[in-house]
Amino acid sequence: MATPLETSRPRGSLRPDLVAAGVEALSAPRRSRLVSVVVPLLNEEATLGQLHTELSAALDGADFAWELIYVDDGSTDGSYRELVRLHAAYTNVRVVRLRRNFGKAAALAAGFDAAVGEIIVTMDADLQDDPAEIPALIAKLDEGYDLVAGWKRDRKDPLVRRVVSLVYNTATRWATGVLLHDMNCGLKAYRAEVLENVKLYGERHRFVPVLAHHLGFSVTELPVNHRPRLNGKSRFGIERYLRSPFDLLTIVFMGRYRYRPLHLFGGVGLMLVLAGSGILLYLTAVKLGGAAIGGRPLLLLGVLLVVVGIQFLSLGLIGEMLTSQHEEKAQAPAATRAYVRDVLR
Repeated sequence: MATPLETSRPRGSLRPDLVAAGVEALSAPRRSRLVSVVVPLLNEEATLGQLHTELSAALDGADFAWELIYVDDGSTDGSYRELVRLHAAYTNVRVVRLRRNFGKAAALAAGFDAAVGEIIVTMDADLQDDPAEIPALIAKLDEGYDLVAGWKRDRKDPLVRRVVSLVYNTATRWATGVLLHDMNCGLKAYRAEVLENVKLYGERHRFVPVLAHHLGFSVTELPVNHRPRLNGKSRFGIERYLRSPFDLLTIVFMGRYRYRPLHLFGGVGLMLVLAGSGILLYLTAVKLGGAAIGGRPLLLLGVLLVVVGIQFLSLGLIGEMLTSQHEEKAQAPAATRAYVRDVLR
């Protein structure tokens, strides 16, 4: 029977069940670290066997122990059946199954909760990410970085996706100051403390490097091999094009003004109030000079600017009294557990 998802055990500690099962690599002096590879997936039955073979070939000879955490985000094909087979065949495979399709952010969050390695690597299950790149990402992390993002420099995707990605990444670099070429590459390596402080929900998984940068973690990138998609189909649809600007606006606001919203709303409000007040003072002088101002559109504009400016100032003051910090820390773990249907350990 699957056991509940455990979130109380600190990341970086060795798993008692794996040690008891005789995985000597976890305690061997040469393999002092545990790396957790988190793979979210949706309807990827055809690729799972080959993916596991490639991961084993890439990591079995590495100087660290590793575990593999598959997160089934509500698959409707035979993916879960294949994951059960892999779990039964390999002692370092764990499976997290969500109750339904909650999206990639929720799947990653559930995988991070289950991971116990001091280093966590994420990758997609469609075989476009090359598992052979994982040791290089970890070596880059060992240079002193907290997050290493993959850069699909020679990207094997349709032209439309490449163009949209170029625009998206350029806008993100300009708006956030995080100078990465490929913000949304699924292949990334993290120190566990990064993910302990970055909470995922909605579409925030695309901006983890930005969120980590805002928290003071060091972020870099490394060119990685990218392969054509041979099975299944991409879930990159028109709705993602429409959502991306709003997601970016949210991240920029939360990063720069989360703890000082009055600096944003108050600044805009003050400019509007000053502009409106200037117009009204001018009209007052005109009125004192004997001219009629009741029918002038400028009067309506001045009043509107003052009223809207006061509203912006009020919004900033209200924002100063509200913060999502407590809500994220208090509710995110419970919400993540609620997504999970069962866990194979």
